Amino acid sequence: MQLPKDAMLLRIFMGESDKVGRRPLYEVIVLKAREAHLAGATVLRGPMGFGHSSHLHTAKILRLSEDLPMVVEIVDAEAKIRAFLDEIEPIMGAGLITLEKVQVLRYGVAAVGQD
Repeated sequence: MQLPKDAMLLRIFMGESDKVGRRPLYEVIVLKAREAHLAGATVLRGPMGFGHSSHLHTAKILRLSEDLPMVVEIVDAEAKIRAFLDEIEPIMGAGLITLEKVQVLRYGVAAVGQD
């Protein structure tokens, strides 16, 4: 799969406890991204954060939180990202979604010895 040099980064912020049915929202998004043949998706789990409610979520031992910040990042061509946004809109509850233009410098690694 090739990625255009000028691509788009989709970043979706949510809480770890956000669900679609019984499945974590981040898991559903990543599986949908795979089904949509997007270039790739990464889930990041934050040790601390807050959102629109200003309620602090942290992994510190004295303040156990079961709703740590989660971020799903996906990079692909702008048209594919925008189409994917339409696909996930029905499952999104609260959260933050951002888009930014990025330049892809490298995607994948060529096998050693191949030209």
